Amino acid sequence: MPSTTESRPRLFTGQHLPLVLGVIGLVTLGAFENRAVGTALPTMVREFDALGSFGLANAAPNASYLISLAIAGLWSDRRGPIPTLRAGAISFALAQILVGTATAMPMVVAGRLLSGLAEGLLDVSLVVLVARALPAVLRPRMFSLFAAMWILPSVLGPVLTGVVTEQFGWRWVFLGAIVLLVPSWLLLGPAMRQSATAEAPERTAEDVAELEAWRAALPWALAASVALFSMTLAGDHLEAHPIISGTAVVVALAVLARAAVRVMPAGMFVARRGFPAVVAVRALGGAAFAVSGAYLPLLLTLQHHFSPSKAGVTLSITGVCWAFGSWLQGREHGIERVTVLRTGLAFMAIGLLVTSLLAWTNGTTWIGLIGWGFAGIGMGLSSSSLSVLTLDLSDHSNSGRNSSAGQMAATMSIATGLAISGTLLAFNSDNPRPWVFGSIVTAGGVLALLGFLAAPRCRRA
Repeated sequence: MPSTTESRPRLFTGQHLPLVLGVIGLVTLGAFENRAVGTALPTMVREFDALGSFGLANAAPNASYLISLAIAGLWSDRRGPIPTLRAGAISFALAQILVGTATAMPMVVAGRLLSGLAEGLLDVSLVVLVARALPAVLRPRMFSLFAAMWILPSVLGPVLTGVVTEQFGWRWVFLGAIVLLVPSWLLLGPAMRQSATAEAPERTAEDVAELEAWRAALPWALAASVALFSMTLAGDHLEAHPIISGTAVVVALAVLARAAVRVMPAGMFVARRGFPAVVAVRALGGAAFAVSGAYLPLLLTLQHHFSPSKAGVTLSITGVCWAFGSWLQGREHGIERVTVLRTGLAFMAIGLLVTSLLAWTNGTTWIGLIGWGFAGIGMGLSSSSLSVLTLDLSDHSNSGRNSSAGQMAATMSIATGLAISGTLLAFNSDNPRPWVFGSIVTAGGVLALLGFLAAPRCRRA
């Protein structure tokens, strides 16, 4: 008689192996594309003599990503993950072709918009596919792999992109990605066929009402996307046109806040027990980590006189520590999932407060960087745990909407945090004082602490 250990399902054996390899391929490909753009874009804007479009090209995918998440959540729940996944893959390929063959900056911006659309469709549909194709016991490990697949792109992506750009031209950074898309798609075939033949979940009257409410919220998701795009663009011109740009930022924040109320699940803003609390914690943790990380290289460069390449080591720290934390949460530790989440948020809060010492003091930088490493581990523990909790609190009829709601909350909270911190920096851009960076990173620690306090409510109501 086989032992319990032998009969336990495993990721890298049997029927699950093609799915795992296919998902790994798509996530890695998306991560490389994400990291590659930052390296290639400066060369692109110089070639097209369009330096003023740099901010526009950066903001475009964030805006389309937000509306894409809303569409993907509704589509995946109504039709299953396969049509959404197929549309995401096609959009990704078209985006790479559009950017890779661009003859002017408007083509690049259009390609970046398509790229954000593809990312939202792929992110949600892959989570739904994992929920339908893998048993619950394997999901924590699968989400740890999601994070692990960002290590190599984070460490080697900028270098590899730089080499390809210098030796062959920046166009091949994007056109080459299409070649890698094909094998990843083929590996997903068995899981997609299994999902396509599965019986559609029975919908209750409550499920139908939720679907209709989500569909009614789509215009607000579009409004949030436009507000996000406008806010980012206005922030880039805040110093040159402070009154107009400042007004645009305030209006965009108001629209974003109103849209969040209409799009987010009821009870999210008070962290109501159950799924609303999961969304609230995702928003708090995402903003805490992402906004702090956005300003850390600049802080190291201006206050501690790091070279750009030396300051860029924070990206490597982020990728490695995040993946390590995610790997830890995926082990068979027998610890309750909410406890793992709280541990991660505690690590993040303490780590960010230690990281803030880089701004508040002129002491040894390694202490602050160790704090950043702890924050990265905490993010790995908490973000993957939130993905697991999202699926645990969902079923086949709403897993798409719930996955997209969590990601939308994080996107909007990060955008709001970046707008506020960017405004703070813009008004002190002539000579940013240590308190500017200290306030930003310390605020991140406070947000992580609020997430820690709300985490016990991330249990089924």
